[in-house]
Amino acid sequence: MLIEFSVTNFRSIKDTQVMSMVASSGKERWATNTFAPNSASSPRLLHTAMVLGPNASGKSNLVKALYFASDLVENSASGKQRGDRLDLQPFQLTAETTQAPSEFEIVFEQSSVRYQYGFAATPNGIREEWLIAFPEGRPQRWFARTLDATGEKSDWYFGPAFKGPKKTLSEATRPNALFLSTAVQLNNQQLQPVFDWFVDRLRVVPAGRDFPAQFDSYTAMRCRKDADQTRVLDFLQAADLGIEGLSVEIAEWSADDLPKELPDDILKTLVGKKRLEVYSQHRDLETGEAVVFDFNDESDGTRNLFSWAGPLLDVLDHGLVLVIDELDTSLHPALVRFLVNLFHNGETNPYGAQLICTTHDVTQLEAELRRDQVWFVEKQQQQTHLYPLSDFHPRKQEAIGRGYLHGRYGALPNPQPRRIRIARQAPGHCIPSINRDSPEVSDAEF
Repeated sequence: MLIEFSVTNFRSIKDTQVMSMVASSGKERWATNTFAPNSASSPRLLHTAMVLGPNASGKSNLVKALYFASDLVENSASGKQRGDRLDLQPFQLTAETTQAPSEFEIVFEQSSVRYQYGFAATPNGIREEWLIAFPEGRPQRWFARTLDATGEKSDWYFGPAFKGPKKTLSEATRPNALFLSTAVQLNNQQLQPVFDWFVDRLRVVPAGRDFPAQFDSYTAMRCRKDADQTRVLDFLQAADLGIEGLSVEIAEWSADDLPKELPDDILKTLVGKKRLEVYSQHRDLETGEAVVFDFNDESDGTRNLFSWAGPLLDVLDHGLVLVIDELDTSLHPALVRFLVNLFHNGETNPYGAQLICTTHDVTQLEAELRRDQVWFVEKQQQQTHLYPLSDFHPRKQEAIGRGYLHGRYGALPNPQPRRIRIARQAPGHCIPSINRDSPEVSDAEF
């Protein structure tokens, strides 16, 4: 369960920004939208949070920050070699921040214990790393490392509660690897639950990656089991998409299925490989019989929802944390609300799963959300700032969406159409071709 995440000096984020899933004291939708974690020392948490803001405000960078942190935990010990640089970009618009480390800290609960884990890093390696555990609610600093003034080695601290060969583990930790990752790779059992939370219980989906295609294959694979296929169908039918049935068949790639421009060596590799084909069934309006459609003929929104069905059922089944950039892509606002409300329903979310998503959809502000579940992102002096709606103390019956569009909460785009210059053309002017293959257009123009 995610309690809090903070990031400093990462991409458009200069100063520390904090995303909290801790529920405020307000009692609105207390029973549905909030829950009590297993640890008595952890505060009551929110099931969902929605982040709203204009384009280029930095919403995606918040998601990328969490993705970077989780990816580094999972792969820094096994996926990198000594001397490899970290794929890390600090805030670029001041001389100080370009040289300063980026800092990430995550507070979470795993196996009824609260943890506070963080690290600071530059592209050259790890500057600091720390872990505090709260077994039975009492803080224990298990370890900390700090790069010394020479920049050549780290100073280490291990608390009395830390278990394991301290010298062996610290000496095995490369400058560009996290101690947490290294220790678990070397079979430290005490840190395994912390590592497992990042790898198994946190799912981060940045925008612009090929996740929908991967999810589509995953959901299709799940549909090969009758019980899972029924659940996916129930999921789609609950969204009112008009689908009466699903079926999945195993097929083989043929040369006719693949783009002709693919190189021959790739074609040879793919031809004959097995793939899954998904079909949907709709009801004939006159006869009532089932009509089968290739699922690729369904709308983008329907295919998107199908892609999400498998992963979302996993998240709800196991009480995971799901962070999605641009959940509303190709989805109607009502379907976005449907997905969010799955996390607010005790029957569909019995294990405390959490959802954090970014959106441009202002209508979601009128959804059944608490004030502390809505967050805004805006840029001031090219710096990303994150803040919750609850900072404004809106009245219970206030129209949040209307207030947002009137600028009451900030985080609005500021378009300036007067800056657009339209060329004045003489009568009979020939309109240039925009055909990419036109011989009149050179590659230099693209």
